[in-house]
Amino acid sequence: MGNPLLVLWSRIFADQRPEPRRGTAEDAALDLSGQQPAAGILLVLRRMRAPLIVLIVIFAVSVLGLTLTPGEDARGQPHRLDIFESFYFMSYTASTIGFGEIPHSFTPAQRMWVTFAIFLSVIGWAYAVGSVLALTQDRAFRRALARRRFVRKVARMGEPFLLLVGYGNATKRLARSLDDMGRRFVIVDRDENRVAAVDLDSYRADTPAMVGDARDTNRLALAGLGHRHCEGVVSLTGDDETNLDVTMTTSLLRPDLPVIARSSSREVAERMRAFGTPEVVNPLDRFGDHLRILLRSPASYQLMVWLTSAPETPLPPRYDPPPRGRWVVCGSGRFSRELTADLRAEGLDVAVAGLRGLDDGEGVEEAAVLAREIGAAVAFVAATESDTTNLWLLETARRANPALFVAALQNRAANSSLYEAVGVDFGMLPGELIAHEVLARLANPVLMRFLPEVPRQGDRWSVHLVDRLVERCGTGTPHLWRVRLSPEEAAGVAPWLDTGELTVGDLLRTPQDRERPLEALVLAVVSGDTGVVAPDDDHRLRSGDALLVAGTAAARRALDATLANDITAAYVVEGRLVPSSWLWRRVSRADTGRRAGRR
Repeated sequence: MGNPLLVLWSRIFADQRPEPRRGTAEDAALDLSGQQPAAGILLVLRRMRAPLIVLIVIFAVSVLGLTLTPGEDARGQPHRLDIFESFYFMSYTASTIGFGEIPHSFTPAQRMWVTFAIFLSVIGWAYAVGSVLALTQDRAFRRALARRRFVRKVARMGEPFLLLVGYGNATKRLARSLDDMGRRFVIVDRDENRVAAVDLDSYRADTPAMVGDARDTNRLALAGLGHRHCEGVVSLTGDDETNLDVTMTTSLLRPDLPVIARSSSREVAERMRAFGTPEVVNPLDRFGDHLRILLRSPASYQLMVWLTSAPETPLPPRYDPPPRGRWVVCGSGRFSRELTADLRAEGLDVAVAGLRGLDDGEGVEEAAVLAREIGAAVAFVAATESDTTNLWLLETARRANPALFVAALQNRAANSSLYEAVGVDFGMLPGELIAHEVLARLANPVLMRFLPEVPRQGDRWSVHLVDRLVERCGTGTPHLWRVRLSPEEAAGVAPWLDTGELTVGDLLRTPQDRERPLEALVLAVVSGDTGVVAPDDDHRLRSGDALLVAGTAAARRALDATLANDITAAYVVEGRLVPSSWLWRRVSRADTGRRAGRR
């Protein structure tokens, strides 16, 4: 950095910057974010160096020339302006303010010089203003300003937030659900158009978003990786290498933060797990799992999708059981092989149809072969990476066999209307699936232990649980939260936990009227390494149990009051009205003593 102005500026900022803290990974991340605030100012100095020098030279020459030009005072005696008077005159003249000639009227020579200086300053100002306008249109300058605003927004966040890497379909759905839940987040994406779309999505809270490659550690640091309120990192980009890099960086710099990352490769997933314990989501593997659950229990699939949706999402429709018989899978690569293996594991006869020839003019022959395969099948799955190809396959399958059950992999959310027009019986959008699973992992860790147990309980059990949830909580997705029955978090019910007299039914009573149950259900009780799914009201609770509760927001507040207040708990559990104030307690004790004396 050979520019003296830049050297001076950097020294000034270096002197004012606080000493970096040492010793922790969080401190290292914070130190990285402290190196960026002066980037915009340094860029201005670089781009405006020549215009500023030109203006300074013009002003200096104008002042010096006016000082040397001979003049006259009011009596006609020779008089020259001193440096200060020339500087003062040129200051208001060059800035177009104009206060007149001081301290005496100018001579023709002075006016000639001033006229020359005015035109010279106009040229200098035009050059400077043009440079400023060009600078404001410079992409690097605008990015520097945007980055500075972004850093300030992140630094001022005073509540927990999530760091979301990538802003594709999955992240958009997740961000919308998080915003509905009142949770804050920060977004980083390498695509400038996607970052610009964050403001257009109109989230309730101000959402900081930055253009940058998440593989750069500095970018993650600027995005708040070292912020004390950062509570987790979610990387859902379509690039496995980027997701792996984010997982590695977070595990090394902030091993205390949970990480959820997307991966379409098992090899990359194993590399991710080498760094800490990240949660890895593979949407392509989930397609086969969802089809298997739908084959076993449509009600279980309905319940799982509903519980992993955002709060207040309407209850999704219940699918009819897919037919059993010959299935045809049309796809390519590892995804097609794994989907075929999943379906065969359910005892289905599965045939794989390739797509050779579609790119070299043999598509008509390939379509005829595909039609013959479909003619004897009961179900067809279009699972390529192109929505155009999938839609063509679905239309071909419908024409060859109108009674066919068709399933499809939808790659882009914008094509939803096209898939609906074709008439898909079962579709999977990877972005939506990822958003549901990540939301479930973020909302409640106990939920992820509950969901795998749902398909094992059978269709009738799932139907009964859905009916109970609708009866208690309505048709919108209930709020899910975890309750730990510890002395610290459930002090109000501690006496009944110690004696083993507290049941699920007693706990879920309304504090205002204990005869009316809360609008909530306990979905699971976890005691150590064991658990009970959807316990009955008579199930006895013990100290240390963790509960997965589903209910309304009002029910959550009421349950929190029962767990925290022993007076409320006494009424809810036993129906006793305990005086709350000191005076009423003394009166109650005296009245109880008089009654005992009469007896």
